[in-house]
Amino acid sequence: MMTAIYRVDGNSVVTSPDAAGPWDRRMQHGSAPASLVTWAAERIPTPVPMNIARVTIDLMRPVPVAPLTIVTGVLREGRKIQLCEIKLLADGVQVVGATVLKIKRQTLSLPDDVAELPVTLPSPEDSLVEDGHAATSPFVRSVSMRAARGRFGKAGAGAIWFRVDHPLIEGEALSQAMRAVVAADFSNGTASTLDFHAWTYINADLTVNFSRQPIGEWILLDGESWIGADGAGLAMSRLADRQGYFGRAVQSLVIEKR
Repeated sequence: MMTAIYRVDGNSVVTSPDAAGPWDRRMQHGSAPASLVTWAAERIPTPVPMNIARVTIDLMRPVPVAPLTIVTGVLREGRKIQLCEIKLLADGVQVVGATVLKIKRQTLSLPDDVAELPVTLPSPEDSLVEDGHAATSPFVRSVSMRAARGRFGKAGAGAIWFRVDHPLIEGEALSQAMRAVVAADFSNGTASTLDFHAWTYINADLTVNFSRQPIGEWILLDGESWIGADGAGLAMSRLADRQGYFGRAVQSLVIEKR
């Protein structure tokens, strides 16, 4: 049984080796700090009940598998929105900068013609088990994958279900927004376009927008990538749960030959 990825004491964070990503075992998988940022933002009190509507993460430097410090603040406090700022520091140097937008939670009676876009792809139970990727990254062992269309890490647009199977923050429950951002950081592997063994396509950022909070353990990434000839690219995913589509994720990619 794996231990949690992080142990948090105040603003100090101990990082497990299981946070490592596929590009360098000394550096964290992007999903790990994305979940930590989201968790920290959700702990900031709001004047009224609010849900996360957007998470924007800038990976300013590779995030080391090492102790981190969390710095939080509120950039805008309002009756309808709250804009938070989250920073992660390693040895006093900022490695992650993030902003998180929250919107007032309320129950609305919507017109009958406003409906969620349903998922027509196979369910997780009816999708292909992706079981060959744990060796590429310690963090991937924390996640189950089911391929509804295409294959993870293979060229072409894919649609993959993701489920976080292990604790991320010691002693803390996994929120639905955390589930979504963990899955969203896999966008560049869900619709990779380029051969993983010949190219690297590391994301420099991640933005996730929510129309509502996801429901359940499984998050679907319905993805595609656009690759430019000048060293940059985009990985984009529509996010869904069993009820329908609820969000979008975009990553800016740094493209290089191995």
